[in-house]
Amino acid sequence: MRMKLAMLGMAVLITTSCGVDTSHDATEAGREEIAAALNNAVRQGYPGAQAVITDGGHTWTVTAGVADLATGRPFSDGDRLRIASNTKPFVATVMLQLVAEGKVELDAPVERYLPGVVRGPGIDGNRITIRNLLQHTSGLPEYAAEFGTPPKPGQVAGLTEQVRWGTADITEVVRNALTAPADFEPGVQWAYSNTNYAVAGMVIEKVTGNLVGAEVTHRIIEPLGLRNTYYPSPEEVDIRGSHPKGYTEIDGVQVDYTSQNVSWAGAAGAMVASGADLNHFFIALLDGKLLPPVLLAEMKNVRPVGVDSKWAYGLGLARITMSCGTELWGHTGGLSGTVTYDGVVLTTGRAITIALNQDLMDDRYQEGSRALDAAACSAP
Repeated sequence: MRMKLAMLGMAVLITTSCGVDTSHDATEAGREEIAAALNNAVRQGYPGAQAVITDGGHTWTVTAGVADLATGRPFSDGDRLRIASNTKPFVATVMLQLVAEGKVELDAPVERYLPGVVRGPGIDGNRITIRNLLQHTSGLPEYAAEFGTPPKPGQVAGLTEQVRWGTADITEVVRNALTAPADFEPGVQWAYSNTNYAVAGMVIEKVTGNLVGAEVTHRIIEPLGLRNTYYPSPEEVDIRGSHPKGYTEIDGVQVDYTSQNVSWAGAAGAMVASGADLNHFFIALLDGKLLPPVLLAEMKNVRPVGVDSKWAYGLGLARITMSCGTELWGHTGGLSGTVTYDGVVLTTGRAITIALNQDLMDDRYQEGSRALDAAACSAP
């Protein structure tokens, strides 16, 4: 049973310390609106919040609250967070690179790559394509429901203690999930399901002969020089390097949930990154540095999600319409201890990552999206 947190009032800090390009003036247009949104998140009960904004190759940050309730340490530049479902754009990019190499066909059935794996009541891998997986139009039931509360778009799930510390076998997790009936016929609807990306990760591993984390590393992380980004090994429970504490509420008690085994999240949400690295990734992706133009266009070929008119979803990439009418291309992510919102405003080139160091709280989950909106709509 969850309870509301006591509200905290913390000063907002605009930082330009080590790791951030200080040649760019941090009095960038819109900073006050961004700071106000982050400060409001803290007043609503989040321990801390950070905005990392990249304009023209220069990065600056705005922070509110604290990264660690016990010590009072604020967020630092380069802090790493669990990015949860922001893993999906990385995985979708790897899959589309395999399409470009002729190793995977986007509209081929999953059965071709995983014979006999995608089967269940109303589920047939001969009728579900790779495109369906990446776009969440497969109808596959949500596997994260096995581990706790079924997620909202961008979330993974609340965890049991066994799942928090144990190492998951994704093949077994998918097998168990597919004993539930299909949610709908492939292609006729859109519904967010982490099972899609668990299966996509299995396809990548089958086709390449390598772990999906290794493919993400040598195809994206290393070429882009993302030094604060990694795909954790299955046994890891701690975050490497500098990072905020991540908090959740369990039975009404605020708990430090930073340490956890995210092997169960896998290709759907296991990665760790800094805000600056996420900005770098999305800029490179949308600038065409990771995919040929035809496949980047496929990734951006969106369909309405049916639950929010401001959102449309492509292949691991969302188009989000801001309050000012500006369109941002990116994703969101959330699991126990963290929430992230990020993307690029193509008309201005501004990349934005908003991070909160507690998972979504009741009706207060919109505070991060408000900060994202402020940053996107104030871009010069």
